[in-house]
Amino acid sequence: MSERLFVLSQYILPKVALTRLAGWGASAQGGPLTTAFIRWFAGRYGVNMAEAEQPELSSYSSFNEFFTRPLKPGVRPIAEARLVCPVDGAVSQCGPIDRDQIFQAKGHSYSTTALVGGDAALAAQFEGGHFATLYLSPRDYHRIHMPCDGRLTRMIYVPGELFSVNPATARGVPGLFARNERVVCVFEGEHGPFVLTLVGATVVGSMATVWHGVVNPPRHGQVREWRYDDQPVVLRKGEEMGRFLLGSTVVMLFPKGELAFNPSWVPGQPIRMGESMVA
Repeated sequence: MSERLFVLSQYILPKVALTRLAGWGASAQGGPLTTAFIRWFAGRYGVNMAEAEQPELSSYSSFNEFFTRPLKPGVRPIAEARLVCPVDGAVSQCGPIDRDQIFQAKGHSYSTTALVGGDAALAAQFEGGHFATLYLSPRDYHRIHMPCDGRLTRMIYVPGELFSVNPATARGVPGLFARNERVVCVFEGEHGPFVLTLVGATVVGSMATVWHGVVNPPRHGQVREWRYDDQPVVLRKGEEMGRFLLGSTVVMLFPKGELAFNPSWVPGQPIRMGESMVA
């Protein structure tokens, strides 16, 4: 299938129904059938089970348990840097935020305000700052960690579409990351506010955070917000903050200042959790 046809097909596919079906299947405990599917998936995508805390595929009772598997202690050392990568994946894009615009792919940008659910005051804090978009492929480790120390202040669930988030779709669907379902996590850190946005996609059964648990489903079709001003939710650099049940993308926002992402990065460059993100 050509890239154009692949993108066009996503406009007509029943993405919500497919996602619900995938979520049900991923949580099912099917014994030998589940193990067989996990073996197929691990072989098809080249999953490195030598890094997993539990490398034996038959030990996972469901696909979700396998997909969110923890890693062995020490296999992702945390760099002595002010900012580290929160996930295993690839750099989709990174760069400056200019006039409320984030670069998506050639010919496409989207609004910071739209990304964070329409909150213009929140988006304005990142004008002149920097963003990084990190894509997680099916083979990657799918827990999300903190890029630096931070105190949680808000979490915003934004309903939306469920397009695929692979590079082909990023090139073909305008405003992709501000159209898809997402969970916006707002933190206060040493260098000011920062945001980790967990972006959903086709067959991403759910997204979860360590302080809330599963955020979606249910999918109510309206923006929901939680505030944590009076709750001491403080996470240190490298600590787990959430996970995807099936894979997707993280968009990071940092304000204008002394922090800037590594200028030598190029789209598609692989990166691992814990590696330095600054030059």
